[in-house]
Amino acid sequence: MTLYYQSTRNPENRVTASQAILKGIAEDGGLYVPEAHPKLPVPLADLVGKSYQEVAFTVMKAYFDDFSQEELQACIDGAYNSDKFDTPELTPVKKVGDAYYLELFHGQTIAFKDMALSILPYLMTTSAKKQGSDKEIVILTATSGDTGKAAMAGFADVPGTKIVVFYPKGGVSHIQELQMLTQKGDNTYVVGITSNFDDAQSQVKALFGDQALNEQIDAAGYQFSSANSINIGRLIPQVAYYVFAYLQLVSQGIIALGDAINVDVPTGNFGNILAAYYARQMGLPIKTFICASNKNNVLTDFFKTGVYDRQRPFYVTNSPSMDILISSNLERLIYHATGNDAAQTAAYMKQLVDQGHYQVTPQMQATYADFYGGYADEAQIEDSIKAVYEATGYVLDPHTAVATSVYCDYRQETGDTTPTLIASTASPYKFPRSVMQSFQDLDPEVDDLTLVDQLEAISGVPQPAAVLEVKEAQIRHNEVVDVAGMKASILAKLGL
Repeated sequence: MTLYYQSTRNPENRVTASQAILKGIAEDGGLYVPEAHPKLPVPLADLVGKSYQEVAFTVMKAYFDDFSQEELQACIDGAYNSDKFDTPELTPVKKVGDAYYLELFHGQTIAFKDMALSILPYLMTTSAKKQGSDKEIVILTATSGDTGKAAMAGFADVPGTKIVVFYPKGGVSHIQELQMLTQKGDNTYVVGITSNFDDAQSQVKALFGDQALNEQIDAAGYQFSSANSINIGRLIPQVAYYVFAYLQLVSQGIIALGDAINVDVPTGNFGNILAAYYARQMGLPIKTFICASNKNNVLTDFFKTGVYDRQRPFYVTNSPSMDILISSNLERLIYHATGNDAAQTAAYMKQLVDQGHYQVTPQMQATYADFYGGYADEAQIEDSIKAVYEATGYVLDPHTAVATSVYCDYRQETGDTTPTLIASTASPYKFPRSVMQSFQDLDPEVDDLTLVDQLEAISGVPQPAAVLEVKEAQIRHNEVVDVAGMKASILAKLGL
């Protein structure tokens, strides 16, 4: 029986997995969600000792059931091969102090987005073939720093695709920006915008819903899709690494099969922690979801009060990938919390646009009572990086430091000693200025590439290939527009 996906805003909008992946976002502006959450098709015990690729196949086959075994296996083999990762486990779990860090930064762009964006091009091109589409796929993506580079690395020179990435100029780290601006590939485009990520993301969503624009590009032989986690093809692959991490904890003797764990995720757009929530729906024993935010703490307030209010100051922080006030994937959790009521979900999302806030019911709050929200400001982030390093020699990136700081607050507040998996979402080498600032006052004239060398000296970890490459690479993209100019920029790249 086929698992269908439904828009969070329209119950009549039902599609298969491959159709949802190809579309990226529903025509009504909603996000595609599975009509029912599949369970793991085999007992967890049967997966202990299996490779990442084998676990990923088991997870994804349950969700993407209109892919044949051969089609899905080819996608996994293409994405998760040894050439694209610097460790055979792909996502190793390391014990540091009293926490367990799930290292998600061993891919080509040294951030967790690699885990899903390495496979999305394979899923998308396979979906296009399955749907008999002869359109060239144009990926539109807004990034707060990491998605853009990982998406371009995945789609670079993939036949039948183009990718346009918008990022907030001045709102990402220097290394993140260099990674994007030096990206090779005749089908890749990077555009800075003179605003923040929320504005870029909102405009990309608006372009997806622009009927006249979509008719124009359709007539020219193109169709839009997305590489953000609003695309179900980005979200579901992330479920796999939570299952694999749990199995590693079992293999390491830290927990027994069936024991519960907590999952602590530095959260911006809500996709990564939602993937953990979906893993629990599959049967993974997760007790508490610790949603860790930076000073842009809209999610912390939401989980404490039931009110989502984006009408607040926007901060550019030392954890830039989390500088977000509109967490798109929260819409999926809201939809589930309403009892899959698309009309109610659509009403909340309209209220967010029109009034800047919405408040859910106490009954809805009860459905996600196992989410704990907390946040860390810049000083707490620096303190966390320094404290962990001085105690263990392990260097955190600032986003992982947010999660670590919030985990300490959670334990102090609750006394909960359940083994906790902390999602380590990026290499510290992506944010050398923020990391080194935690150890010393920095001369503002010292460039980030010099700080990379200093970071190598204190960490004892060699600089990853992704950093070595940008040191020598040439800038290939230098366009900057305002939000109103994004549409014209896209049309120009398509020759329209």
